[in-house]
Amino acid sequence: MNDPDFWSDKKTSDDAVREAKTLRARLEPLRALEARIADATGLLEMARDEDDASVLADLAKELDALDGELSEQETATLFASPDDARNAIISVHSGAGGTESMDWAEMLMRMYTRFCERHGFQVSVLDSSPGEEAGIKGASLEAKGPFAFGRLKAESGVHRLVRLSPFDSAHRRHTSFASVFVYPEVEDNIEVEIKDDDLRVDTYRASSAGGQHVNKTDSAVRITHIPSGIVVQSQNERSQHRNRDNAMKILRARLYALKLEEEKARKDKLMEGQKDIAWGSQIRSYVVHPYTMVKDHRTDFQTSDVHGVLDGDLDALIEAYLHKFTG
Repeated sequence: MNDPDFWSDKKTSDDAVREAKTLRARLEPLRALEARIADATGLLEMARDEDDASVLADLAKELDALDGELSEQETATLFASPDDARNAIISVHSGAGGTESMDWAEMLMRMYTRFCERHGFQVSVLDSSPGEEAGIKGASLEAKGPFAFGRLKAESGVHRLVRLSPFDSAHRRHTSFASVFVYPEVEDNIEVEIKDDDLRVDTYRASSAGGQHVNKTDSAVRITHIPSGIVVQSQNERSQHRNRDNAMKILRARLYALKLEEEKARKDKLMEGQKDIAWGSQIRSYVVHPYTMVKDHRTDFQTSDVHGVLDGDLDALIEAYLHKFTG
């Protein structure tokens, strides 16, 4: 990169910079882990030399933390795609079922927010459309952090919830569906051709739950990409300009993902289990009543800790997916 001619070819230099960034994201945690192991080894030797049992308690805590970090790095070895290192955009949409499904979509949004917080990802809401009574019709989140897409890509598909309805006065059992799509966030140096003539941009007033207006100006933005039929929107910001930027960020990610899917289809290399992300073909079921269970139908992994999963503890589910499809 110090060679003056390195930057003469923009595509080659951009690819090299992106690869270097990915390698740093892999190597820096390993170097930090190596340093912590060396410190723990020195602490153990000191405890032995001084016969100090109190040090062993601190060492035990550090070894537990190191074990968790080692598990994280083992999972990172399963990130084989160049896109895995990217940030992620997560879109959640409620399915048929009215308020039940809208509430379920909001629960999923919270679950992914908590997952991102657990992993130290910076998470922000790009768009959220509230339901009439409760929950959300849909939302898009941005997760920024090393290998955010690599971890979250396992979540694309239909998610099914079985529970006693909090909205049913008879407390009957209800089944709700919501769909989740995860896209790699596209960086500015990645070429995704979007022609102005291919876009229809509509503005409208953003609304909160119950139909109340967030503000009195047409700040919300809806963009339709005419050739693909993709529609994106953003209404969370008070500025129309910011909402347009967020909507374009989502559109770029979706068009990039569509391009990747078309390339994979042409090469006939779509992995089994990702071919049919269709309504009614759920990838995962969450049962709260009459028993507690979360089961991933692609890997057959299941756990009874449904509340932990809904609080963002998705690691075991995601690792099972990665081991099956990329391990």
